[in-house]
Amino acid sequence: MPRYKLTIEYDGSAFYGWQIQLSAATVQGVLTDAIAQINGEPAMVQGAGRTDSGVHALGQVAHVDLLREWDPFVLRNAINAGVRPHKVCVISAEQVPDTFNARFSGTRRHYLYRILNRRAPPTLDHGQVWFVPVDLDAEAMHEAAQTLVGHHDFSTFRDSQCQAQSPMRTLDRLDVSRFGEFIEIRAESRSFLHSQVRSMVGSLKLVGEGRWSPKGMKTALDAKDRAACGVVAPPDGLYLVKVDY
Repeated sequence: MPRYKLTIEYDGSAFYGWQIQLSAATVQGVLTDAIAQINGEPAMVQGAGRTDSGVHALGQVAHVDLLREWDPFVLRNAINAGVRPHKVCVISAEQVPDTFNARFSGTRRHYLYRILNRRAPPTLDHGQVWFVPVDLDAEAMHEAAQTLVGHHDFSTFRDSQCQAQSPMRTLDRLDVSRFGEFIEIRAESRSFLHSQVRSMVGSLKLVGEGRWSPKGMKTALDAKDRAACGVVAPPDGLYLVKVDY
C-alpha cells in the first residue's frame, strides 16, 4: 500500500482538536472521512501532533496508506474537495517510503503564538489571537523566556492530563518579539508536553504585565509543580507552523 505525506492547514476554532472523537468535529475525522470517499474504504490519517481544541495549523503533517497510487496533485485536490465546507485543506501531498511516520520521524516542531496587545478588541483576527488589552513588555518576556531554553524538567508547564512518560524536554527556542500591536512567541523543540506552549505563554504574560520578574520564570520552572504555573493561554493564538524531518 503506497504511503502519502500530507501537509495540512486548518482553522482550529471550528474543531474539537485533531484527534477523532465520536460526537464532535475534528480535523483527523474530517480528513479520514474525505479520504474514505476516494480510497473506497477507511484509511486512518496519522498526524505529527494532536493539537488541542481551538489550536490552528499552518503546516501540520500527516501520513496515510492508500489502496492504490495517486498523482500527488490529483490526490491533494480530491481530498480538498471532500473536506468542504470545513476550514481545513491539504497544502501538498507526496508519496513517501513506508518507513516514514508523521509523528515519530519528526525531528523538530515549530509553534507560533500570537498576542494582540492593544486596547481595541480584534475583528478580522477574532479567534486567531489572544487579545490582551494591558500593555505588555515584550523585552522582559523575551528575557524570561531564555531561562526555559535547554533541557529541563517541565512539570510546571505540563497539563495535569498529559500522558507523556517523562516531563523532561529540550526546548531549542523560545523567542518573544513585538511587531506593532502584535507580540509573537516562537517555540521549537523535538516534542512538547501537553499544553506546554500555552502554559509557558500564560506565564510569560505575567512577566509582560510586571506581575512576575523575568527571574520568576526560572523560579516556576525549578518548582517542578503545576501549581507554580501562571494562567494557561487560550488556544486561539497558537499555531503549529511546521514539522522538520
